[in-house]
Amino acid sequence: MSPSPQSLPSRPSFRAARRADIPAIVAMLIDDPIAAARESLDGADYENYRDYEAAFAAIDADPRNELIVVEVDGEVAGTMQLTFIPGLSRRGAERAQIEAVRVAAPYRNRGIGRTMMEWAVERARDRGCALVQLTSDKARSDAHRFYTGLGFTASHEGFKLRLS
Repeated sequence: MSPSPQSLPSRPSFRAARRADIPAIVAMLIDDPIAAARESLDGADYENYRDYEAAFAAIDADPRNELIVVEVDGEVAGTMQLTFIPGLSRRGAERAQIEAVRVAAPYRNRGIGRTMMEWAVERARDRGCALVQLTSDKARSDAHRFYTGLGFTASHEGFKLRLS
């Protein structure tokens, strides 16, 4: 059942992702034009999740990583990954990296993204992090306005080197 255009049926709840959530998470990754180009299920073969299952197992086993799902009325409505990074800079402060923020199509533009980001910042604060950071593809101008509206600043230029 999809939410009505006016409002969400109930307040979103947050929990650690479970292996059974992989199809819903992958569907959100694929339902994004920029990310879809790098995601693959061998031609939409939703039964072939071996790579995603291996990645899930690695994330789940790592105490510095949290793969989170957001539920609304028992349905997965969003996902994100938090990685807690220790460092020597900032007097040895830990920082939180927020990645792969996605909201399922039926739940977009209803405040879930804002609620997710507020939850992630509070999670980082509770853990004692001194900084929360994220990256966003340069083509995502709407996302950049969204993050700026939440108080994030575009303070650095990011670089990536594709290895495979």
